[in-house]
Amino acid sequence: MPDGSYERPQQRQFNPYSENGGTILAIAGADFSVIAGDTRQSEGYSIQTRYAPKVFRLTERAVLAVNGFAADGNMFVKKVKQRLEWYRHAHAKDMPLRAIARLIQTMLYAQRFFPYYVYNILGGIEEDGTGAVYSFDPVGSYEREACRAAGAAQSLVQPFLDNQIYFKNQTPAPGTNHPTHLPLPDVLSIVIDSFTSATERHIEVGDGLEIYVVLAKGRSTQELASIGGLQELSTRAEGDRMFVIRRDLKKD
Repeated sequence: MPDGSYERPQQRQFNPYSENGGTILAIAGADFSVIAGDTRQSEGYSIQTRYAPKVFRLTERAVLAVNGFAADGNMFVKKVKQRLEWYRHAHAKDMPLRAIARLIQTMLYAQRFFPYYVYNILGGIEEDGTGAVYSFDPVGSYEREACRAAGAAQSLVQPFLDNQIYFKNQTPAPGTNHPTHLPLPDVLSIVIDSFTSATERHIEVGDGLEIYVVLAKGRSTQELASIGGLQELSTRAEGDRMFVIRRDLKKD
């Protein structure tokens, strides 16, 4: 209308969230954990950057992978690291992995009315030396699992992990049982194959792969000796040890 009025009711809408693609996963072993994520950040059909890390070192024995809305993910990791630093100053030690999981749950649930639009996977070594993976939804519901994938290619990767880690739809040979935990070389092969195949089938996954490996105290590193692109992140050789493996993925 010329006077600025409208014949019908008008609606205005603001969406503060965006989906920035990418995929993360984690697998727990008997005395190790592997946490991985690709490095592509996209929106729709546009690639914003080919190197946006989704996996972050929290302590000597804990790694957090975040996926979803990149701005929320980066801010959430910053706040978690801040809380862990306060704990370190107050107690002169790092927070245990299960306590970090509860901290993340509390922080996510506190924002439930305007949530961080991120799916978190926490991996590392528990106080008893076992590998552990905790998965979270955006409002804080979490559980400990042997493996979990999240992100754009979750529907492609999780069934593969269910088959290879949980041995779903596999019948063991007569007189044998499926192993409770796979050895580290097998887990690394599964992770690399997961991202290679996801990159082939999903446009929001690709460019680069970062694999964090956390080993319990006293575990041999011989299985990692022949791996290319390996870098150690540990600050102490006598405790738990952490490594990162960087690989290229397809860039198309």
